[in-house]
Amino acid sequence: MNTAITDKTYKKLVIQVSLNGFSFCIVDTLSEKPIALKNIHFDAFQRSANINDLYSLVFSENPELLNKYDEISVIHSNNLSTFVPTALFDADYLGSYLQYNTKVFDTDFFTFDKVGSYDMNNVYIPYVNMNNFFIDKFGSFDYKHANTILVSKLLDISKNNDERKMFVHKSESHFEIIVIQNQKLLFFNSFDYKTPEDFIYYILFTAEQLQLNPENFKLEIIGDCTSEDEYFSIAYKYIRNVQLYDVSSIQNQFSDREKREHFILLHS
Repeated sequence: MNTAITDKTYKKLVIQVSLNGFSFCIVDTLSEKPIALKNIHFDAFQRSANINDLYSLVFSENPELLNKYDEISVIHSNNLSTFVPTALFDADYLGSYLQYNTKVFDTDFFTFDKVGSYDMNNVYIPYVNMNNFFIDKFGSFDYKHANTILVSKLLDISKNNDERKMFVHKSESHFEIIVIQNQKLLFFNSFDYKTPEDFIYYILFTAEQLQLNPENFKLEIIGDCTSEDEYFSIAYKYIRNVQLYDVSSIQNQFSDREKREHFILLHS
């Protein structure tokens, strides 16, 4: 990547990868605002393809990915992560933290992100084959897990708010439930789902375990969700105070739906 002042482009490329798709944004580093955003969805046939072939096709169809950038960041989006308090964290035993909520193998590669100033780390399994592809394309880049960015941002905005609030971040095949109170992470977990009934079951079960009354607690939904879809409707049926996450403070040219769907990408 460029370092000399005469070579600087004042642009940053952020790529978010998952098994279901690939999205990226280009950020003007002087204004710190995104100037381009694109989402590419993989169908079932594409997901079964060789990752190098699939990503080579994506790059050939989006030549802006190969422009020069001062910074390149890759975000790994999956449900293979867990948060560990610093007091209980040992970098020599990363796999042991994940074995309680996902199936791990001896061949898995584990890594972690430090989560801002919140005295915890996010332990996760990145997509190694995707990282290898990006090494061939870019040489060097930074990478993080999507949940590191998601939880950090939600903790930041909860400052001086003593009310317990639940956030749900919905992706195509899984969603995360995050419960926060005044910059303290009270609960985090990721759930696979296929139907709206799965979706509301895990939300209500979590609320029950945390003694959150559906008549009182506030739920905000982020990610791939609109007020017209069946997932929002079923949440609205069982929880009195539910709304889509308010994105009015995010100042850029994208629609509210795009701001919510790409909340993680746009806050990276």
